[in-house]
Amino acid sequence: MRILYTSLAFLLGACSLTPPFERPAPLLPAAYADSPDTAGNAADLGWRQMFGDPRLQALIATALDNNRDLRIALLNVDAVRAQYGIERSALLPQIDARLTGGRERVPASRDALAALQGTHAAGVAISAFELDLFGRVRALSDAALARYLASAEAARAARISLVAAVADAYLEERLAIEQLRLTEITLADWRQSLNLARLLKDAKQNSGLDVAQAEGQVASAEADIEGRQRDLKQARNALALLLGTALPADLPEGMRLESQPVLTALPAGLPSDLLLRRPDILQAEQSLRAANADIGAARAAFFPRLALTATLGYASPALGSLFQGSQVAWGFTPQLIQPLFDNGRLESGLELARARRSTAVAEYEKSIQTAFREVADGLAANATLTRQIGAQQRVVASAERRRELSSLRYRAGQDSRLELLDAQRQAYAARQGLLSLQRLAFKSILSLYKALGGGLQETTAEPA
Repeated sequence: MRILYTSLAFLLGACSLTPPFERPAPLLPAAYADSPDTAGNAADLGWRQMFGDPRLQALIATALDNNRDLRIALLNVDAVRAQYGIERSALLPQIDARLTGGRERVPASRDALAALQGTHAAGVAISAFELDLFGRVRALSDAALARYLASAEAARAARISLVAAVADAYLEERLAIEQLRLTEITLADWRQSLNLARLLKDAKQNSGLDVAQAEGQVASAEADIEGRQRDLKQARNALALLLGTALPADLPEGMRLESQPVLTALPAGLPSDLLLRRPDILQAEQSLRAANADIGAARAAFFPRLALTATLGYASPALGSLFQGSQVAWGFTPQLIQPLFDNGRLESGLELARARRSTAVAEYEKSIQTAFREVADGLAANATLTRQIGAQQRVVASAERRRELSSLRYRAGQDSRLELLDAQRQAYAARQGLLSLQRLAFKSILSLYKALGGGLQETTAEPA
């Protein structure tokens, strides 16, 4: 009896041929070069903490509910989860209830007349259940589980990307609005200058050259307005595409670009945190685990496969006596299959599995290197853009003072129209440059937020 129990334990307990999983050691520094002196990690910040504009918050919530790309990613998760369920079901036998019946005509022979014979059977059956002697079925199940977890991380990455994309498109819309407003104000100012130039010409105090310069300046601003309106429409179209629906009519009023309550001093944590925070790195790790399990399945394919088919029930030639005690029937059919010659198919399958694992290792290492570079670039950009914006604000203040003084001197006849024209254009360009830098700063902080792993929770609690 002990020998029987030992044999059953051997048959039912799989001997795994899957190599031990070893996560590649990432070559990461101990800290970031430009990391701010803040504790914590930006991945712990919910997007409502990150973006305080109520209009932007409403847009993000709408996109998370309606975006088609995100919906496709979630459906892919469901599909991979179902595939995992299929692979996992092979670990246990499938039991079927069967009821069969039939009649056949036996041809007449020399000693007997032709006759009709009936067969009836009822019972339960196990069909070709594979005893996982070498872990092939378990390896396939583990690979399917890892791919399911990888797809779940891909869906999380899609959510984070969507949040960042909506915020980026919204800020692009805010920039277009601000640029359009600045251009309209500039156009009104330049039209006043044109009227002044015409009055001075009528008074014989300047030439037609000043009027021509002013007219060209006004036409240039009018052309800029058309371009800004086009940018605004395209930004709203991009935003609507991300939302997956038309912009809601009950959105709160948007805030000015310079007043956007976006966190700019993000805590970056340590480079090693990326291994646990970034969904694309976690996705690459799960894909590596799946490739590692595939090697176990490919190895186990070289060894014998034992399949069991069993039936238990009743069988009788007459339906009326089918369930009588004397009609009990059973069957037990083990089948042992050992590959002998397959023209190199199994060797090629193992070689393919190993090659895919090597590819998965390279992709995992590349995802880590990419993540570190994105974070480092984001930190470097934030460290320099803050100072650059401060310098550009001083440029704007200086250009505005020059424009005002040039206007006064031109009215007093002390400066030429060309000097005023240059001052006005410089002030306009300086303000445009400041808006572009502010937009670039927000874009940089969005990229850093995404690079650090984002934050999907909707908590409104203050960050620690």
